[in-house]
Amino acid sequence: MNKDERVNFYKKQIELEKKIVEAAEAAVVDMKNITVRELILGIAKDSTKHASLLDALIALNIGTTPLLREEITDQLKFNLEEHIRLEEQAIDSYKDIWEQLEDEREKAVIKAILNDEIRHHALLKRIHRMIVEKETLTEQDVWDWTWKDSISHGSPGG
Repeated sequence: MNKDERVNFYKKQIELEKKIVEAAEAAVVDMKNITVRELILGIAKDSTKHASLLDALIALNIGTTPLLREEITDQLKFNLEEHIRLEEQAIDSYKDIWEQLEDEREKAVIKAILNDEIRHHALLKRIHRMIVEKETLTEQDVWDWTWKDSISHGSPGG
C-alpha cells in the first residue's frame, strides 16, 4: 500500500470513527441507566482518540509536522515527566484496587482502564525519550507504541 492509499484509508477510518461516536451518543441520549450509558460513552471516547491517532498518522505520511522549538521542547519535557509520574501513580492504584475487587464486572472495567494506562505510560516514555534524544519518528515507532506493550495486542479481553 503506497503513501496516498494509506492516507486515504486513514481519512476514511476517521470518518468511520466519527460515525461510531455519533451512534454511541444517539444510543444513550435518554438512557437512565448510568452504568450502561457511561460505559458506552467511555468506549465512544476511544473512537475519538482513534480519530486523533489517525490524524497523527496522516501527518506522519504527508510530512506536515513542524519541528519543535527548543523552548517548547524544554516545557514539553517537564510536562511529559509529570504526566509519566501521574500515569505510574494511576497504574499502581488500579493494580491495587483490581486485586481487591471480587465483582467480575468491576474487575473487567478496572482491567480495561489499567491496560489503557499501561499503554499510555509506555507511549509517553517513548515520546519523552524521542524529545530528549531528539530522535526521528519512524513508522516502526508508531507500531511499537500502539501494540508492543499492550497486554491484549489488539484482541478483545486480553
